[in-house]
Amino acid sequence: MPLTLTIKKTEGKPGQVYYPLELSDRPLPTPSSNQLLVKINACALNHRDLFIRQHLYPAISFSAPMFADGCGTVTQSNSSSLPVGARVLMTPSHGWASDPAGPEDAKGFAILGGSKTSDLGMGQEFIAVDEEEVVPCPEHLSSVEGAALPLVGLTGWRALVTKSGAAEKGRNILITGIGGGVALQTLQFAVAFGCNVFVTSGDEEKIAKAKEMGAKGGVSYKSADWDKQLLAQLPKDRPFLDAVIDGAGGDVVARSVKLLKAGGVIVQYGMTISPKMDWLMSAVLKNIDLRGSTMGSRKEFREMVEFVKEKKIRPVVSRVVKGLDNAEGIDGLFEDMKAGRQFGKLVVEVSGEEKGGDSPSKL
Repeated sequence: MPLTLTIKKTEGKPGQVYYPLELSDRPLPTPSSNQLLVKINACALNHRDLFIRQHLYPAISFSAPMFADGCGTVTQSNSSSLPVGARVLMTPSHGWASDPAGPEDAKGFAILGGSKTSDLGMGQEFIAVDEEEVVPCPEHLSSVEGAALPLVGLTGWRALVTKSGAAEKGRNILITGIGGGVALQTLQFAVAFGCNVFVTSGDEEKIAKAKEMGAKGGVSYKSADWDKQLLAQLPKDRPFLDAVIDGAGGDVVARSVKLLKAGGVIVQYGMTISPKMDWLMSAVLKNIDLRGSTMGSRKEFREMVEFVKEKKIRPVVSRVVKGLDNAEGIDGLFEDMKAGRQFGKLVVEVSGEEKGGDSPSKL
């Protein structure tokens, strides 16, 4: 029977517990008339998976398969547009069709993987999924790269394109915490749009790699005056930021308000430093907008994948391990994430089926 990867419940307080991974056999899913049966070729980790194992995420499930990201091959289909043999990407969240403001029914919205809000996850060998939640994988991507795209691509696309309004040639964009999946994917999108991208990181090597990918500059957030250093790097004819795309929180408002233009935008897709941060009167007086952004709609997902296809963008993959039953290897990916060692996505090659694309993009 097909393998499924979940977490096992153990005793411990949130933030102190670390749930072990558990592998089990489950019957092959039976798709309904409007569903596809997909063999998972590769799946990928996100920070939410680490938070789930530490019980720092809401609605944790010990029965739903882990992981929101997956690329697979259709093995059973009634669809003419997605026939048997088609390589596909699954949307990493369900219950949000197209409303740019947010899910049409907030109670029906769910991110896949390890959650009570959905019984679906990509940490399994086969999945039955609604046809409307599936899009063709761009041919230039390998299955590993395809699995690296969905959640970070959707999150970065909505933050940059839908929420910031600054995805235009010549605009100055600051992306914080470069090295993480969303930050790197947002960097690739912004560079493809012709933006001037600047980054922050605590690792000079990651800043150097970001410049290789097209960033105009970058600074270490460990420097006490990183905001002043960044100001000196901005173009002379446009010495301000149009938008900040941030996943950390902390003092981002205090640091960036001096750099943003009047009416500039801070888009917040995460707060890894702290669940709270200060909002300053100086930001109010400067008419700065703070906009929260989480995931995105099916419409945004399709637009993002089409842009990746058009621009031949290849997600950055940090490391790959083979086999859903490779407990030691998968735990090693989680250790990379805990230590912040990764530059790009951490991927599990499930079936070993690699059709399309070349070797994964690594820096």
